[in-house]
Amino acid sequence: MKLFETLNTTRPSLPDRYKQLSIPELEETVRRVKKEWGQRLFIPGHHYQKDEVIQFADARGDSLKLAQLSASQQEAEAIVFCGVHFMAETADLLTRDDQYVYLPDMRAGCSMADMADIRQTERAWEQLTTLYGETILPLTYVNSTAAIKSFVGAHGGATVTSSNAADMVSWAFSKKPRLLFLPDQHLGRNTAYELGISLDNMAVWDPIREELVCDGPLDEVQVILWKGHCSVHENFTTANVDHIRREYPDMKIIVHPECSREVVEASDISGSTNTIIRSIQQSPPGSAWAVGTEMNLVNRIIQEHPDKQIVSLNPRMCPCLTMNRIDLPHLAWALESLAEGHPPNRIKVEEQVAGPARLALNRMLDHA
Repeated sequence: MKLFETLNTTRPSLPDRYKQLSIPELEETVRRVKKEWGQRLFIPGHHYQKDEVIQFADARGDSLKLAQLSASQQEAEAIVFCGVHFMAETADLLTRDDQYVYLPDMRAGCSMADMADIRQTERAWEQLTTLYGETILPLTYVNSTAAIKSFVGAHGGATVTSSNAADMVSWAFSKKPRLLFLPDQHLGRNTAYELGISLDNMAVWDPIREELVCDGPLDEVQVILWKGHCSVHENFTTANVDHIRREYPDMKIIVHPECSREVVEASDISGSTNTIIRSIQQSPPGSAWAVGTEMNLVNRIIQEHPDKQIVSLNPRMCPCLTMNRIDLPHLAWALESLAEGHPPNRIKVEEQVAGPARLALNRMLDHA
């Protein structure tokens, strides 16, 4: 679901009374419902969530891990997903039919996922297959809508995560000589480059202009990158890296592979959210880190490792604005409404979309 669509949804919005409750009152509401429902309720919380929300999460993680954990909760009837829309969709794809997934605020979208809609993708596929025939396999980052996952699954492709992208790109090349990587050009470029694909053999599909942008010969293109990006990670720059190198010459720089190729190349380590967390956890006391990822997570890492010097690679970075739509009032409202029998914002992927989307997810889970 696009952010514009979520903002204009006819679904119920947060009642005013929740805006007037104090923090202790809201927290007590959440605790009460969690206690009443017990194992029938599962609250997954993405790493980028605010502290006021993540404190109540039954599990923390990235989107795929949380969707898998949701599916593993045998007694859970309700999954109240503290993340963004595509994450709740993935949870719905993997959970049982008798488990219902809810999103506390329907405005919690993802700008990256919104950069590839199904109509644009179908038009792009028509033009690219006219140019290259049946030589292309589509891959999509899990940070995409269920409709895009479904398209990829229907065309023989698979999903990828930032942790297994290299394995899945290698798998794709074992099937076809070319791949289309949706919707994050930076993860696609960084992954392909690390696997030895020259930048000259990569092209970018611009869905707005509906054109393929390429510096080299078209017939030598191996990777077609969708022109999309993460609005948070694209804001880390080589100037940020240069500043850290000058001011903190002994500090290691670790960034997410959704950052640009230039930033990844200038950093010491590039890896998924779990790689970032684990690398800092396993580092010795006194070590120093500049972290290039979402600010809520960076601040949490700083709080959890007082024995280390940790800063944001870009101290002026804002938290993910759409992820921050999930706040304590929305969580309290969602849970209290659930307890009263009228929960808002159920996320349900229609079966005609869900079937091929599960194919894409399962191909990843089988091969990565």
